[in-house]
Amino acid sequence: MAAPAPALPPLPPPLRSIQHHLRTAQELDKREPVVAYYCRLYAMQTGMKIDSKTPECRKFLSKLMDQLEAMKKQFGDNEAITQEIVGSAHVENYALKMFLYADNEDRAGRFHKNMIKSFYTASLLIDVLTVFGELTEENAQHRKYARWKAAYIHNCLKNGETPQPGPIGMEGESFDVEREEAGSSSVHSGTTQPASSSTYEANNTPSSNYTGIHIPPGAHAPANTPAEVPHNTGVSSNTIQPAPPNIPLVDPSLYSAQSGGEVRLTPEDFARAQKYCKYAGSALQYEDVSTAVQNLQKALKLLITGRE
Repeated sequence: MAAPAPALPPLPPPLRSIQHHLRTAQELDKREPVVAYYCRLYAMQTGMKIDSKTPECRKFLSKLMDQLEAMKKQFGDNEAITQEIVGSAHVENYALKMFLYADNEDRAGRFHKNMIKSFYTASLLIDVLTVFGELTEENAQHRKYARWKAAYIHNCLKNGETPQPGPIGMEGESFDVEREEAGSSSVHSGTTQPASSSTYEANNTPSSNYTGIHIPPGAHAPANTPAEVPHNTGVSSNTIQPAPPNIPLVDPSLYSAQSGGEVRLTPEDFARAQKYCKYAGSALQYEDVSTAVQNLQKALKLLITGRE
């Protein structure tokens, strides 16, 4: 087994905004090291933009860079670390699994701390996707919705109210993540320092019916969905009851379609087809046959017809 990554010094106050991404990295170190690596990379890049000049911030970011280098050596043979397109697909699939788990629980009216944490963590992981480039409109909407839902459901439960399931009109909501997690196991290695201003804000979301998210009712998460019950929540693991997979039908036209000589594929077409295949491979790591089939069909259609 590889030596553990070097410990981090206490998090300087100016870098407080990256503390939850670092905590997520620590929580995922054992079961999802690839996602943990990119969480740290996001924290590193974001921290450099915030403050890389003051001595305490420079020292912290230097140690964080050491952690990244140690992880790169440890997982150097993993394509998800060495190839960005594979890493992007891996992180995006993981974030979507967590989002779908929380969304399914929400639509079924099962409100609990684990699903709140899953919504919030999904939004953090979508933040992490920005290390690969600008977010798609869909992922930006997922992030906004997940953050708002986490705050909305938390505040309802805290006030003894029953949350309304599914997409509804969004209003400003916020809750103090640090205060709520005070009873949980604290993050060691100095990655976080609780601060009263670490309040998750959803006040910038529009007060309108949220119809931009296209997750159909009954969307499933696989049995090994990465929503782990946090410590001291009183929620048992049998809370997670994913719906059976809904395998999409293969488009019959793909069986008879022939690639005509007039179809000219551009380098961008080949890149998109490769991306769909990578997404399918990543989905299969979670035994998510539905997502794998959908992406493989997209790749096949693009290669045969030149259209998506």
